[in-house]
Amino acid sequence: MIEVKTSKLNDGEELNRGVFATCDIAKDTLFHVAPVIPYENEEHEHVEKTILADYVFQYGANHTAILLGYGSLLNHSYTPNATYQLNFENLTVDFYAYTDIKAGDEILINYNGEEDCDDPLWFDIKTEEKS
Repeated sequence: MIEVKTSKLNDGEELNRGVFATCDIAKDTLFHVAPVIPYENEEHEHVEKTILADYVFQYGANHTAILLGYGSLLNHSYTPNATYQLNFENLTVDFYAYTDIKAGDEILINYNGEEDCDDPLWFDIKTEEKS
């Protein structure tokens, strides 16, 4: 249903991967369940020193999580075609189609956690600070 390929969104960057649909995915379809390795937020200072800091998810009020599977490779959009839900009972992050997704389309989520939230993200802020 999904695969990792080169993304045009991050063109020219060293790690320019994204997740793409291999078939049509109807709105509201669960298309990926990513197991997580949660850790307490106090431990995040250690992760911040590594590239993993760009790939983790806030996992509730007191935890951050490293996602296994393809979850951390989904790219950001303020107009996403996918969404996710934290599943604490199963220790997963569950990804759903927010809109109909066509085969070949890159699957995008809003890193803010809410599909319509347009708050600046950490990489937007870093870019603004360099200007």
